Amino acid sequence: MHGVVIPQTPIAVDFWSLRRAGTARLFFLSHMHSDHTVGLSSTWARPLYCSPITAHLLHRHLQVSKQWIRALEIGESHVLPLDEIGQETMTVTLIDANHCPGSVMFLFEGYFGTILYTGDFRFTPSMLKEPALILGKQIHTLYLDNTNCNPALVLPSRQEATRQIVQLIRQFPQHHIKIGLYSLGKEVLLEQLALEFRTWVVLSPRRLEVVQLLGLADVFTVQEKDGRIHAVDRMEVCHSAMLRWNRTHPTIAILPTSRKIRSPHPDIHTIPYSDHSSYSELRAFVAALRPCRVVPIVRQHPCGEFFQDSLSPRLSVPLIPHSVQQSMCSSSRETSVLWQLERRLKRPRIRGVVFESPEEKAEQAKVDRDSKKHKKENLSPWPGDLEKLCPHPLQARKQLFPDFCRKERNEPVFFRDSEKIATALPAPLEFSVQLQPVDEFLSPETREEIDLGSPVIPKGGNGSPARGNQSDWVGSGSPLSHISKDTHLATESRELALKYLLTPVSFFQTGFSSRNFDQQVEKYQRVQYNNPAVLKTVDGG
Repeated sequence: MHGVVIPQTPIAVDFWSLRRAGTARLFFLSHMHSDHTVGLSSTWARPLYCSPITAHLLHRHLQVSKQWIRALEIGESHVLPLDEIGQETMTVTLIDANHCPGSVMFLFEGYFGTILYTGDFRFTPSMLKEPALILGKQIHTLYLDNTNCNPALVLPSRQEATRQIVQLIRQFPQHHIKIGLYSLGKEVLLEQLALEFRTWVVLSPRRLEVVQLLGLADVFTVQEKDGRIHAVDRMEVCHSAMLRWNRTHPTIAILPTSRKIRSPHPDIHTIPYSDHSSYSELRAFVAALRPCRVVPIVRQHPCGEFFQDSLSPRLSVPLIPHSVQQSMCSSSRETSVLWQLERRLKRPRIRGVVFESPEEKAEQAKVDRDSKKHKKENLSPWPGDLEKLCPHPLQARKQLFPDFCRKERNEPVFFRDSEKIATALPAPLEFSVQLQPVDEFLSPETREEIDLGSPVIPKGGNGSPARGNQSDWVGSGSPLSHISKDTHLATESRELALKYLLTPVSFFQTGFSSRNFDQQVEKYQRVQYNNPAVLKTVDGG
């Protein structure tokens, strides 16, 4: 990434990381090449200064909102505030960088002195005639494009490189020509080739939009078969593509670049046509300006030692005005808050409580009540419905007395006679069923007949059953001592439970039907209780 936050100033050029920008509050874009727009996207929400062509491309291709784009005319001086109250200002002038459509150099003038940021540029002597540079201003810091700052790399001028390309194309008069380019740049070269060979140049719709902005000659088209010269993406020029193109028509490819590229196919030709200044051009540029300091834009290629003989004496570092310091500090705090907010927004959202409308809630509650009622009706049958649910007596017996069934099958029984806990069918829906001690349901005569012993003595000690306090009827060691005091069974439910509990197991073995169950139970008990063997079996003795 090429870009810098200029020290001791709130200025950032081609630098789009707000988290690292710190105190910067004025942001400038030199041109639209991708290595200078890293981090710049449609979410950008700060004022951004650039040339008019770059402004159009920025909104068109990166979808940056127009409300944040500030287009500044090239060749004019613009006054911008450096603080929030407008007390301290600076002057910025845009100079054509001769690199690609919309590319500019920035000349900053303010309390920090004079700073020239070249961005990517191709030097021509006409640059030194710019009004902002011929006034004899001292350049304190020069941020220099040092892409080709290598004495061993000798590059021709772009005019010379254009002639080499023309000569190459003339050697293949019947061939199609593929020019490998990046997304932006070298549009003037394409125009010169079209005029030289009197042919249309086929472009992509995106690049056609750019050449229309530049006002070039009407020599471009998007129709594949209309022209002999085709501008294609640089990465598309490869060995497999050359084989494919030559199957349909003889074709050569040209890569206009100063980079050393090993040709993957004999029909791919590299011509040193560059949009970056050569070493000799950089030397002439620095010697003419005589800055106090040179800072390379491409930090991987230091070049300070090449210009030591062309530098002016260094000046003292200027003091930052108080208003600018406050603005920079507030900008830094705001950037930190925005960065934290952006990180939080990028985290996956965890949904919390979802509130329903009252209508939906009431409707859902009604559905739940109906569902519970239906479930209870299915699980809590009346005695008269036993025949429908369990038509066979043995199945009814297993449901009513599972412990006895386990005992007959030699399975472990989870039933203790000493605690007098029995299993009974649930009561009707109107009652909250909790079993009371068996002693409460039995009269003294019945106890003597079935040999259950004396009843539980109430805690009051007066011998009369105190119906109002259920805890008086529960033994101190009884497992039913936790039953609520306010829970009472209706008389009908108690009688029904008593009949179930006192019905011997042999009653179900006789195959009686569940119809007229009450009468059959009473009749069976009167007959069977006179037989001592049956009573002994029921009592478990």
